[in-house]
Amino acid sequence: MKSSIPKWAESDRPREKMMTKGPMSLSEVELLAILIASGNREESAVDLSKRILADCNNNLAELSRLDISELMLYKGIGEAKAVTITAALELGRRRRETEAIVLKQITNSKIAYNYIYSNIAELSHEEFWIILLKTNKQIIGKKLIGVGGLSSTVADPKKIFRHIISGKAAGFILCHNHPSGNIQPSETDIKLTKEIYMLSNILHVELVDHIIATSNAYYSFADESML
Repeated sequence: MKSSIPKWAESDRPREKMMTKGPMSLSEVELLAILIASGNREESAVDLSKRILADCNNNLAELSRLDISELMLYKGIGEAKAVTITAALELGRRRRETEAIVLKQITNSKIAYNYIYSNIAELSHEEFWIILLKTNKQIIGKKLIGVGGLSSTVADPKKIFRHIISGKAAGFILCHNHPSGNIQPSETDIKLTKEIYMLSNILHVELVDHIIATSNAYYSFADESML
Protein backbone atom coordinates (compact mmCIF):
# COMPACT_ATOMS: atom_id res chain seq x y z
CA MET A 1 0.00 0.00 0.00
CA LYS A 2 1.27 3.47 -0.78
CA SER A 3 2.09 5.92 1.98
CA SER A 4 0.15 9.15 1.36
CA ILE A 5 2.41 12.22 1.34
CA PRO A 6 0.06 14.28 3.58
CA LYS A 7 0.65 11.67 6.31
CA TRP A 8 4.42 12.17 6.20
CA ALA A 9 6.25 14.37 8.69
CA GLU A 10 5.90 17.94 7.44
CA SER A 11 9.68 18.33 7.07
CA ASP A 12 9.74 15.36 4.67
CA ARG A 13 7.02 16.59 2.30
CA PRO A 14 8.56 18.01 -0.91
CA ARG A 15 6.54 21.24 -0.98
CA GLU A 16 7.06 22.02 2.70
CA LYS A 17 10.72 21.08 2.42
CA MET A 18 11.16 23.54 -0.45
CA MET A 19 9.40 26.29 1.50
CA THR A 20 11.59 25.86 4.57
CA LYS A 21 14.93 24.78 3.08
CA GLY A 22 14.83 26.04 -0.51
CA PRO A 23 14.81 24.21 -3.87
CA MET A 24 18.47 23.16 -3.66
CA SER A 25 17.61 20.89 -0.72
CA LEU A 26 15.30 18.71 -2.84
CA SER A 27 16.33 15.67 -4.82
CA GLU A 28 15.36 15.32 -8.47
CA VAL A 29 12.70 12.81 -7.41
CA GLU A 30 11.19 15.34 -5.02
CA LEU A 31 11.23 18.12 -7.62
CA LEU A 32 9.46 15.88 -10.11
CA ALA A 33 6.95 14.88 -7.42
CA ILE A 34 6.05 18.55 -6.91
CA LEU A 35 5.35 18.87 -10.64
CA ILE A 36 3.06 15.84 -10.82
CA ALA A 37 1.40 16.68 -7.46
CA SER A 38 -0.29 13.29 -6.97
CA GLY A 39 0.38 9.67 -7.85
CA ASN A 40 -2.06 6.80 -8.40
CA ARG A 41 -3.86 4.23 -6.27
CA GLU A 42 -0.67 2.23 -5.71
CA GLU A 43 1.99 4.94 -5.63
CA SER A 44 2.50 8.33 -4.04
CA ALA A 45 3.79 11.17 -6.22
CA VAL A 46 7.28 10.50 -4.88
CA ASP A 47 7.12 6.75 -5.62
CA LEU A 48 5.82 7.41 -9.13
CA SER A 49 8.60 9.96 -9.67
CA LYS A 50 11.19 7.41 -8.55
CA ARG A 51 9.88 4.89 -11.06
CA ILE A 52 9.81 7.37 -13.94
CA LEU A 53 13.36 8.54 -13.24
CA ALA A 54 14.59 4.95 -12.80
CA ASP A 55 13.22 4.13 -16.26
CA CYS A 56 15.30 7.07 -17.53
CA ASN A 57 18.45 5.83 -15.74
CA ASN A 58 18.02 8.73 -13.29
CA ASN A 59 19.11 11.05 -16.07
CA LEU A 60 17.15 14.26 -16.64
CA ALA A 61 18.38 14.48 -20.22
CA GLU A 62 16.79 11.09 -20.95
CA LEU A 63 13.61 12.21 -19.21
CA SER A 64 13.47 15.31 -21.42
CA ARG A 65 13.50 13.10 -24.52
CA LEU A 66 10.16 11.55 -23.56
CA ASP A 67 7.30 13.20 -25.39
CA ILE A 68 3.89 13.89 -23.89
CA SER A 69 2.36 10.65 -25.16
CA GLU A 70 5.21 8.60 -23.65
CA LEU A 71 4.82 10.29 -20.27
CA MET A 72 1.11 9.56 -20.33
CA LEU A 73 1.83 5.83 -20.46
CA TYR A 74 2.55 6.04 -16.72
CA LYS A 75 -0.52 5.43 -14.58
CA GLY A 76 -1.26 8.69 -12.81
CA ILE A 77 0.25 10.91 -15.51
CA GLY A 78 -2.48 12.53 -17.56
CA GLU A 79 -2.17 15.12 -20.27
CA ALA A 80 -1.97 18.09 -17.87
CA LYS A 81 0.83 16.51 -15.80
CA ALA A 82 2.74 15.41 -18.90
CA VAL A 83 2.54 18.95 -20.29
CA THR A 84 3.71 20.38 -16.95
CA ILE A 85 6.76 18.08 -16.86
CA THR A 86 7.65 18.84 -20.49
CA ALA A 87 7.29 22.59 -19.93
CA ALA A 88 9.50 22.53 -16.82
CA LEU A 89 12.27 20.64 -18.63
CA GLU A 90 12.06 23.00 -21.60
CA LEU A 91 12.43 26.00 -19.27
CA GLY A 92 15.60 24.43 -17.89
CA ARG A 93 17.03 24.05 -21.38
CA ARG A 94 16.20 27.63 -22.32
CA ARG A 95 17.75 29.02 -19.14
CA ARG A 96 21.20 27.92 -20.34
CA GLU A 97 20.79 29.92 -23.54
CA THR A 98 19.40 32.93 -21.68
CA GLU A 99 22.45 33.10 -19.42
CA ALA A 100 24.66 33.46 -22.49
CA ILE A 101 22.34 36.04 -24.05
CA VAL A 102 22.41 38.13 -20.86
CA LEU A 103 26.20 38.10 -20.94
CA LYS A 104 26.04 38.96 -24.68
CA GLN A 105 29.63 37.82 -25.13
CA ILE A 106 31.11 34.38 -25.59
CA THR A 107 34.40 34.60 -23.76
CA ASN A 108 34.88 30.90 -23.01
CA SER A 109 33.75 27.47 -24.15
CA LYS A 110 31.26 26.99 -21.30
CA ILE A 111 29.25 30.02 -22.39
CA ALA A 112 29.25 28.74 -25.98
CA TYR A 113 28.06 25.32 -24.81
CA ASN A 114 25.24 26.82 -22.75
CA TYR A 115 24.20 29.06 -25.63
CA ILE A 116 23.88 26.19 -28.12
CA TYR A 117 22.68 23.58 -25.59
CA SER A 118 18.95 23.96 -26.16
CA ASN A 119 19.37 23.51 -29.90
CA ILE A 120 21.48 20.36 -30.08
CA ALA A 121 22.65 18.79 -26.82
CA GLU A 122 19.67 16.52 -26.19
CA LEU A 123 18.81 15.53 -29.78
CA SER A 124 18.73 11.89 -30.90
CA HIS A 125 20.25 12.86 -34.27
CA GLU A 126 23.21 15.06 -35.25
CA GLU A 127 22.88 18.70 -36.20
CA PHE A 128 25.54 21.23 -37.16
CA TRP A 129 25.23 24.90 -36.18
CA ILE A 130 27.43 27.98 -36.16
CA ILE A 131 27.44 30.87 -33.70
CA LEU A 132 28.19 34.23 -35.33
CA LEU A 133 30.23 36.78 -33.38
CA LYS A 134 31.31 40.39 -33.60
CA THR A 135 34.95 41.46 -33.18
CA ASN A 136 34.65 41.61 -29.38
CA LYS A 137 32.99 38.16 -29.26
CA GLN A 138 29.52 39.67 -28.85
CA ILE A 139 26.78 37.36 -30.08
CA ILE A 140 25.17 38.12 -33.44
CA GLY A 141 23.13 34.92 -33.57
CA LYS A 142 23.26 31.25 -34.56
CA LYS A 143 22.45 29.39 -37.76
CA LEU A 144 21.56 25.79 -38.55
CA ILE A 145 23.94 24.39 -41.17
CA GLY A 146 22.93 20.76 -41.55
CA VAL A 147 20.86 17.90 -40.13
CA GLY A 148 22.13 14.33 -40.15
CA GLY A 149 21.51 10.91 -38.68
CA LEU A 150 22.59 9.14 -35.51
CA SER A 151 26.32 9.40 -36.14
CA SER A 152 27.00 12.05 -38.77
CA THR A 153 25.76 15.29 -40.26
CA VAL A 154 26.51 17.48 -43.25
CA ALA A 155 28.47 20.70 -42.75
CA ASP A 156 28.83 22.45 -46.09
CA PRO A 157 31.67 25.02 -45.90
CA LYS A 158 29.98 27.12 -48.61
CA LYS A 159 26.85 27.42 -46.46
CA ILE A 160 28.90 28.19 -43.36
CA PHE A 161 30.79 31.07 -44.98
CA ARG A 162 27.68 32.37 -46.74
CA HIS A 163 26.09 32.90 -43.31
CA ILE A 164 29.29 34.47 -41.97
CA ILE A 165 29.49 36.95 -44.84
CA SER A 166 25.78 37.82 -44.87
CA GLY A 167 25.80 38.20 -41.08
CA LYS A 168 28.89 40.46 -41.26
CA ALA A 169 30.54 38.32 -38.59
CA ALA A 170 34.14 38.82 -37.52
CA GLY A 171 34.31 35.42 -35.90
CA PHE A 172 32.35 32.21 -35.48
CA ILE A 173 32.08 28.98 -33.51
CA LEU A 174 31.35 25.60 -35.05
CA CYS A 175 28.93 23.46 -33.04
CA HIS A 176 27.55 19.98 -33.43
CA ASN A 177 26.28 17.23 -31.16
CA HIS A 178 27.12 13.57 -30.57
CA PRO A 179 23.90 11.70 -29.65
CA SER A 180 26.03 8.76 -28.48
CA GLY A 181 27.24 10.83 -25.52
CA ASN A 182 30.89 10.47 -26.59
CA ILE A 183 32.45 13.94 -26.66
CA GLN A 184 35.68 12.94 -28.41
CA PRO A 185 36.04 14.28 -31.97
CA SER A 186 36.05 11.82 -34.84
CA GLU A 187 38.63 11.90 -37.63
CA THR A 188 35.93 13.54 -39.78
CA ASP A 189 35.38 16.22 -37.12
CA ILE A 190 39.10 16.96 -36.98
CA LYS A 191 39.47 17.05 -40.77
CA LEU A 192 36.49 19.39 -41.17
CA THR A 193 37.76 21.73 -38.45
CA LYS A 194 41.17 21.98 -40.13
CA GLU A 195 39.50 22.71 -43.48
CA ILE A 196 37.25 25.42 -42.03
CA TYR A 197 40.19 26.91 -40.10
CA MET A 198 42.24 27.18 -43.32
CA LEU A 199 39.36 28.82 -45.20
CA SER A 200 38.68 31.24 -42.32
CA ASN A 201 42.28 32.46 -42.46
CA ILE A 202 41.96 33.12 -46.18
CA LEU A 203 38.75 35.11 -45.62
CA HIS A 204 40.14 36.91 -42.53
CA VAL A 205 37.45 35.74 -40.10
CA GLU A 206 38.26 34.04 -36.82
CA LEU A 207 37.33 30.46 -36.09
CA VAL A 208 37.02 30.87 -32.31
CA ASP A 209 36.17 27.28 -31.38
CA HIS A 210 34.46 24.05 -32.35
CA ILE A 211 32.12 22.67 -29.68
CA ILE A 212 30.98 19.04 -29.63
CA ALA A 213 27.96 18.92 -27.32
CA THR A 214 26.23 16.12 -25.44
CA SER A 215 23.53 16.32 -22.80
CA ASN A 216 25.96 16.47 -19.88
CA ALA A 217 29.39 17.38 -21.26
CA TYR A 218 31.18 18.99 -24.18
CA TYR A 219 34.49 19.06 -26.03
CA SER A 220 36.17 22.33 -26.99
CA PHE A 221 38.77 22.31 -29.77
CA ALA A 222 40.13 25.61 -28.45
CA ASP A 223 40.47 24.36 -24.87
CA GLU A 224 42.28 21.25 -26.12
CA SER A 225 44.65 23.33 -28.29
CA MET A 226 43.22 21.76 -31.45
CA LEU A 227 42.92 25.13 -33.22
